[in-house]
Amino acid sequence: PTYDAPAAAIRAAVRAALEESPVRSALMSIAIVDDEAIRLLNRQHLEHDYATDVLSFSLESSPDYLEGEIVVSADTAQREAVLAGWSTDDELVLYVVHGMLHLLGYEDKRPADAMQMRAAEAALLARLGIACSATDSRWLSESLPARSDAGGPSPL
Repeated sequence: PTYDAPAAAIRAAVRAALEESPVRSALMSIAIVDDEAIRLLNRQHLEHDYATDVLSFSLESSPDYLEGEIVVSADTAQREAVLAGWSTDDELVLYVVHGMLHLLGYEDKRPADAMQMRAAEAALLARLGIACSATDSRWLSESLPARSDAGGPSPL
């Protein structure tokens, strides 16, 4: 199956994330794949044998340059968008924002880091004119920190 990706929104998401960072030059590749393809990549690169929403790969980085790849699953986005109460395009843009934040140094393994990343995602989505769904548990106020700038991103 094919998916008509929101190319302009994806480009805007990449630019918005970069504008909030010290990176002045970047070369990014964004691939939109199905669950089968992302599962294979997840298994090959991270030894996780399951489909996921987004994978990000840093190919080269310095304080002012970033080269990377982001792979997102259209299948996962279509499923999750229904649960989240917004469009598949918005879900895909969230995945691209999430991948960009990882490439820029954000982490999400520890609860505090995950809250910080979620807040940064919400701020970037708002800049893009995408309102987080009030019914989506990912955006409930108790899951976000009081200030989105607390601590900054973790180092790469």
